[in-house]
Amino acid sequence: MVISLFTPTRFVRHTHCGFKNLIFLCLLIGWQISFAQAESTNNALTLNTALKRTIEQNPSLKVFDFRNTALNGQMKIAELKPAYELGFEAENFSGSNEFSGFDGAELTVSLSSVLEMGDKRAARRGIVSSGRSVLDAQRQVESLELLGEVTRRYVDVLALQEQVSLAKEANELAGETLNIVKKRANAGATPDAEVKRAQAAAAQARLTLLSTQQQLDYLKVSLAALWGDTSPNFARVEGDLYHFGTDVEFNTLFAKMEKNPAIRIFAAEERLRDAEIRVAKTQSKADISWSVGVRRFQANDDSALVAGFSMPLFSSSRNSGAVSTALAQRNEIYVQKEVALLSMHTQLFRAFHNRRQAIIAAKELQSTIIPALSDALKETQTAYQRGRYGYLEYVSARQELLNARRTLIESASSALTYGAEIEQLTAEPLSATQYGDSTKFSGSVR
Repeated sequence: MVISLFTPTRFVRHTHCGFKNLIFLCLLIGWQISFAQAESTNNALTLNTALKRTIEQNPSLKVFDFRNTALNGQMKIAELKPAYELGFEAENFSGSNEFSGFDGAELTVSLSSVLEMGDKRAARRGIVSSGRSVLDAQRQVESLELLGEVTRRYVDVLALQEQVSLAKEANELAGETLNIVKKRANAGATPDAEVKRAQAAAAQARLTLLSTQQQLDYLKVSLAALWGDTSPNFARVEGDLYHFGTDVEFNTLFAKMEKNPAIRIFAAEERLRDAEIRVAKTQSKADISWSVGVRRFQANDDSALVAGFSMPLFSSSRNSGAVSTALAQRNEIYVQKEVALLSMHTQLFRAFHNRRQAIIAAKELQSTIIPALSDALKETQTAYQRGRYGYLEYVSARQELLNARRTLIESASSALTYGAEIEQLTAEPLSATQYGDSTKFSGSVR
């Protein structure tokens, strides 16, 4: 089985900034997901449906719509030209002697504004545009993490379904053992103490089954919570827990990981820092303030035009600190990118080798260990019924088989979970051969 976030089909590019529908989400995260039909008649949930519901209904992605709206508002602010100011000034009034009252006053009405130098408005727009690129990259990362979480919870439910099936078989096997022990006790071939032990074992098996079923119910609720449902409307999930596909070399995976949106986000942040540097540099060029108006002299009823301009001095030297700060913040992004690559390399290495080990363990259990233990249990049961083995040998053989089958489920679940983690890190499917020759759904998104 392959529980996969991705489909082994061609990739498509992100071409639009909206995020209102599922198809665009697929464009946004960089690959194409073709969703399967709705649940089958037996009310089973597919991974495709779980992903679709989560992307459409999970509230964590809706915040990006509000952030995009906020950027639209910031763009409107960035595009504004300097405002015009209307001024009124009165001089030489309410004084003494000839300046008493308003007879000698000078009244001025003026219009003033600022001439922005250094193309400051374009620099402001550049910051908002770069901020939108960062927002889109953050949306890709959030979408990828969300799809990974859906897959992990889906695998947990699928694995626990197998555990429930195993618990049911263990319960039936404990009941069968109890019947065999009772028959031997009735025949006088075994003491009553073994009957009581068998009864206790049967009761424990029932408790284990009940506990596993309760845990499965919880995991279903946990999965459904990703798309906002408080009570799941599916009875089970579909998938083959034991199909793993072929391996991909680690170096190939690492090369793909460098294209992960979590790494590409640093490129967007670098562009944002570059825009901030441009804005800081434009502040080194002083703006020119100007004014023009009309002045009226009350003493002789004459009027005259007035005009003026002003600009701050030494703007470049006073702004050098802001430029240095912006440059340092951009250089910090380079270091953060290297740190992120090292961390993701370690995470990928761990997931790669743990997945490989889990697959080896699962295949060995399937091909060698479980068949051998199954044969051993049959032979031990036959020997116990004939009086050649005691109750302890019989129960030990049964428990060894159950433990091996439980370990198989855990190994298969770990392999799929680590596989999903690798796909999340590389933002690509592990390999097209993982999906096998069968067209039957095996957990992959097709």
